Amino acid sequence: MFFESRIFPTIAEMSEAALDEIRRILNDAVSKRNRFSIALAGGHTPAKLYALWAEKYKRETPWDHVHLFFGDERFVPVDDLLSNYRMARQTLIDHVPIPKENVHAMLTNFPSPEKAAEAYEVELRKFFGESAPAFDVQLLGLGIEGHTASLFPGSPALDEQRRWVLAVTAPAEPPQRLTLTPVVLNQGLNTFFLVAGEDKREILTALRSEPQNEQSKYPAGRIRPARGVVWYLDQAAAG
Repeated sequence: MFFESRIFPTIAEMSEAALDEIRRILNDAVSKRNRFSIALAGGHTPAKLYALWAEKYKRETPWDHVHLFFGDERFVPVDDLLSNYRMARQTLIDHVPIPKENVHAMLTNFPSPEKAAEAYEVELRKFFGESAPAFDVQLLGLGIEGHTASLFPGSPALDEQRRWVLAVTAPAEPPQRLTLTPVVLNQGLNTFFLVAGEDKREILTALRSEPQNEQSKYPAGRIRPARGVVWYLDQAAAG
């Protein structure tokens, strides 16, 4: 597959560079459309970017025009240690003056993950309308087996053609999760994979070696929006 990567010595430098690009896109989107939408990722790597955003650019960001969404969520209470929302709240949301209504969390206070997924799709339609959402920026991570968001190898969600959000069972803890589907993730205007750590080298090598004109064996490789993907890597991951 075509692989545009930007490699940095450390995760801190990688986060700074990705955030600089996010802020450039944000300012352009606000000037043109008066709003900016971003789908956040969970995990340790983006947490560093969120903390940097709150610490360094709190006053420079037009928070009234910023809308935060989520690429996936674990079906756990919002205060659970495994909650992606909890991580984003602790690193970013609680530290910046973003209006409460601009934070579009994947709520988990529903009787089932399926009901929660349906509710989030309704939330997306309220904001984006009836066409599949095209986030100004979507942040994604990479698992050592090639998963991204909560799309794991072999997941039926990979072949979804209609639904924007699905409840899935993942081969990881916790297994019950919500995820955006490729219907949405393949519409992103700017898609950034944030990948750090030596344990990601093997899967990155596998992704790089795949033929461009064939469907990827890995969920991350099946995210191919028309505007392309940029991989932000630290040196440990890049090798």
